[in-house]
Amino acid sequence: MKNTVLTVGCCSIIIPPNSPHKPSISAKLPQSKPSSSKPLLSTVRWDLPLHRNQKSLRYYAQLDSKLAEDAKLDDFLLIAETVLNSGVKVSDFANLINVDLVSKGLIRMLRSGDVERVVQVLSGAQKLGLSVAELFDRNVVEALRKECSLVAERGNVEAVVDLLEVLSGFQLSVKEIVDPARIIKICVAQRKPNVAIRCARNFPTAHILFCSIILEFGKKGDIMCAMDVFEASKQDMDRPNMYIYRTIIDVCGLCGDYLRSRSIYEELLTQKITPNLYVFNSLMNVNACDLNYTMHVYKHMQSVGVAADVTSYNILLKSCCRAARVDLAQDIYREVQSLESTGVLKLDVFTYSTIIKAFADSKMWQMALEIKEDMLTAGVTPNTITWSSLINACSSAGLVEQSILLFEEMLLAGCTPNTQCCNTVLHACIEAHQYDRAFRLFNNWKISATDKFYGKDYQRKIDRGRHNARKSYTMTGQDYGSDSDHVHFTKMVPFKPTTATYNILMKACGTDYKRAEALMNEMKTCGLSPNQISWSILIDIFGGSRNVKGAMQILDSMRRAGILPDVIAYTAVMKVCIQNQNQKFAFSLFEEMKRYHIQPNLVTYNTLLRARTRYGSLEEVQQCLAIYQDMRRAGFNSNDYYLKQLIEEWCEGILQGNSQNLPHTSSSRTDLEGSQSLLLEKVAANLQKTGPKSLAVDLRGLSKVEARIVVLAVLRMIKENYTPGTLLKDDMSIILGVQEVGSSDANHDNVKDAIIKLLRDDLGLEVISGATGSINSNSDTDNINTITVGYPTGLESPRRPAVLQRLKVTKKSLNKWLQKRLGASRK
Repeated sequence: MKNTVLTVGCCSIIIPPNSPHKPSISAKLPQSKPSSSKPLLSTVRWDLPLHRNQKSLRYYAQLDSKLAEDAKLDDFLLIAETVLNSGVKVSDFANLINVDLVSKGLIRMLRSGDVERVVQVLSGAQKLGLSVAELFDRNVVEALRKECSLVAERGNVEAVVDLLEVLSGFQLSVKEIVDPARIIKICVAQRKPNVAIRCARNFPTAHILFCSIILEFGKKGDIMCAMDVFEASKQDMDRPNMYIYRTIIDVCGLCGDYLRSRSIYEELLTQKITPNLYVFNSLMNVNACDLNYTMHVYKHMQSVGVAADVTSYNILLKSCCRAARVDLAQDIYREVQSLESTGVLKLDVFTYSTIIKAFADSKMWQMALEIKEDMLTAGVTPNTITWSSLINACSSAGLVEQSILLFEEMLLAGCTPNTQCCNTVLHACIEAHQYDRAFRLFNNWKISATDKFYGKDYQRKIDRGRHNARKSYTMTGQDYGSDSDHVHFTKMVPFKPTTATYNILMKACGTDYKRAEALMNEMKTCGLSPNQISWSILIDIFGGSRNVKGAMQILDSMRRAGILPDVIAYTAVMKVCIQNQNQKFAFSLFEEMKRYHIQPNLVTYNTLLRARTRYGSLEEVQQCLAIYQDMRRAGFNSNDYYLKQLIEEWCEGILQGNSQNLPHTSSSRTDLEGSQSLLLEKVAANLQKTGPKSLAVDLRGLSKVEARIVVLAVLRMIKENYTPGTLLKDDMSIILGVQEVGSSDANHDNVKDAIIKLLRDDLGLEVISGATGSINSNSDTDNINTITVGYPTGLESPRRPAVLQRLKVTKKSLNKWLQKRLGASRK
């Protein structure tokens, strides 16, 4: 049999048949020019086995390295496999391979973008027993890092993570190849929690990376992905990691899912694991909106022997502040003071600021100032938040002078106020109607702010600013005042106005819409964009000057500026229209709101319902009742008495000219009791009826006064819809309610008597009473058919039969009454 010859590049591998030995290798040397020096391989003994011939082994190692350098990696693996199968030790062959040449070949392939092929070669080398980490140098690592970075930039994080998993299997340090934080951010942006989890598992700091992934998803508001990562992290941990538990609880707070944080906490308790202080603090902080639960967690923390720190008490104070429990906040504060006196705790600025805010929100400014003194006595320096809370406390109480004194004290203490603090001072001046003072402070603060850019001309700019301010106030007929109340502010306030600042000042313009427009233009010059509140304030100012046209133009300007008017802006324009007796346009704006799917608020509804002092037509009544019903469906409750009065006056108008109307009108206003909702709903339901059923009136559940109003409303609707020469074809059916045969109901009888008296005596209509069935509107007969309310067959009635009580007003008398009313109105 013939030998098998395998040719690879410039060498041939000869495999004898049925040879008990490993395959031997012979070289087919390339032809070279004659040289005086003796060839290196001339002394190689090719008849010896390869593992015993070091020169031959070195030759093939050099040859294999050269093939790798030329990126012939398949040939590289084939020769390596053959050499190692011949009995050569892996370490002997690996030590002879030129790592520099192999690295060059790998880099060439990586630069061509063929990462997958590189991975296949490295996998093949590992199968042969070669150490992958020893096959390349740092240049290959750098090339891998760059290639992974490019793949990540293209958004293909799955490919990067696949490569990381393979490289980790080669026992390589992947932290030098990939920045895990960058990959995690891409995974979070693409909402791929599973890929992020796989990425984290390739690093020794996986537990820290899990926290980072959970937190990043929390910042995006994606609680479900965060929970997926949390569950995966638990599978990789031998015992619960408190750092991860704390992070997922914090994320529950970021996503507003505080109930889920409680479930996680209960899960720890079920496993009989005691959370550490940081988990307890995070749980209390997330649930600070629920004081009862926060206190429950605090007491449990004490019961299991976990000592509270300053952060714990700060959270408790914050929870008390949110629940407006100043008394409990005071108790906690005293407890903390006691702990501080014994050296257990050291109160920080956040503790004092929180308790001050609790008093400030409750308008207990004296107590807030006392806490400030405690704070200074303890050597704790107030920060901007502390001073802002103190100023806000005095501002809310209307103490303008005290607010400004605190502001000056803040500046003298070297604390830099923020814009919100300055806005609070301006707001205090506006609420106290000290408009001039607010503008003086504002103008001088602006001068102070520009001084940091133009320090050399400081005094000149102050003088010029004051001159311009005096000039502007003189032109508006206002007194500029002295400089004594703002000298300190001018020198020390690094003020940068915001949109809220200009909104506050616009409120001080009163009806001077030109000045308000100038402020809005200045706002735009400063690079600020007016918001919906700005436009609404401007609309109110135009309305105060009775400039309806200007207010409507502001609404159009708002749309052109790219800001969709909100409910506040629409309501402001409605108020302007109603104040200037333009109800029609106000109601058209309401319809426009509905078309744009802008939900009206309670102020909107009340503005429209109180738009009229009286009703003159059926259309106006129907319009307001439709708005009333829409308000009720939206879930708003309001005082219906005003609307009821207007409806009552409109209904009683049908009796004008009758001598009997005055007593009934006065009594109806005094006898009406309880909620008006049912009455108005009944009136609305009857006035919205059209067609042949419009003459059926349901009075069930109403008192006699309410029933009177409903009947009068229907009669007025009939009167206003009446066309001369047209006769009614239907009788008017009035449903009184269900009553047992032979029984007596005082309220039912009162309603019946009141309605009969109204129809017969006051209006002269013909009324037929009795227990009736359905009245045939096309019949002229006055026959009354009784309807018995029955019970299921086979069951004995628990009481006497009941009948539906009705009144019927004949169409003949209705037509006569309408013609008479028409004749009277013409006279």
